Amino acid sequence: MNCALVEARAAAAAGEAPVGAVLVARSGEIMASAGNAPIATHDPTGHAEIRALRAAAEKLGNYRLPDTTLYVTLEPCAMCAGAISLARVARLVIAASDPKGGAIWHGPKFFDQSTCHWRPQLVEGPFANEAGQLLKDFFKARR
Repeated sequence: MNCALVEARAAAAAGEAPVGAVLVARSGEIMASAGNAPIATHDPTGHAEIRALRAAAEKLGNYRLPDTTLYVTLEPCAMCAGAISLARVARLVIAASDPKGGAIWHGPKFFDQSTCHWRPQLVEGPFANEAGQLLKDFFKARR
């Protein structure tokens, strides 16, 4: 999660919402890491989770990423939850919850839906306070 926080801080420094994601193989190898970048990439799907999944899939030559753990600093939205499911990520570790835009514990509760074909193991992760404060500070500075 420390690596995901590094990515989130880098995203904030670039003017993006401070969200970071790191995908780790069972061996402990970091397969990919990314921060939010929809503004810089002119891509509405440029969320940290999507960017990390894309990079790892490209590296492996396969869109399925079994036996991996995705660490994210903020509860994923519905779009990212769908991508996590399609990629068959084994475990999802989430730092801060997102009552407004999250789709795991809030909103549509994506993995609880009968139409969801793959559900990762969910872990309420460490560093929730740090990740949450990073987001609060970022948005407070913009208001």
